[in-house]
Amino acid sequence: MKKDVIKGITMVTTIVAIAFATAVVSANAQSTRILVSNVPFEFVVGDKALPAGEYRISSVFGKALTIQSADANDSATRLAIEIQPRNNRQQRRLVFHKYGERYFLAEVWSSADSMGRKLLKSRQERAIERENSSLASKTEQAESGYAIVEVAAVLR
Repeated sequence: MKKDVIKGITMVTTIVAIAFATAVVSANAQSTRILVSNVPFEFVVGDKALPAGEYRISSVFGKALTIQSADANDSATRLAIEIQPRNNRQQRRLVFHKYGERYFLAEVWSSADSMGRKLLKSRQERAIERENSSLASKTEQAESGYAIVEVAAVLR
C-alpha cells in the first residue's frame, strides 16, 4: 500500500513537472521575435546556397541562427557569435560579404540593442579568401578583399 502511494505521488510530480516545462517552452517560443528580410540575390550560408527571396532568421539555443525561406523550402543553420558594432548603427539588417558575384551571409543585426551575431565563415568563403590573397601577392591588380552588402530587415 505504501509503495502504491509513493508511486502515485511520484507520477503526479512527474506529470506536473512535464506540464510546467512545456508551458515555459511554449511561452518562450511565443515571445521569440523573428527577423524577416527580402534578399534580392542568391547567397551562401555555411556550405548551402540559398536562392533570392524572403527569409526568416531566428536564434537556436542562443548559439546558432536558422535562416529559412518564407515558403520553408530552403533553410540553413550556422553557428554564430555575439559581436559589438563598430559604430553606433542600430538598424536591423543582414550583412553579406561579396566576392565577385558570390554573396556569403556574414552578420545578422536583429535588435535595437548594440549586439549583433557574426556567422562563422564557411570552407568556401575561406578558400576564396586564400585564393584572393594568393593572387594579390602575385599581381598588384588582383582584388584581395570583399565588398560589404547590407540588406534591411524587420522584426516580426
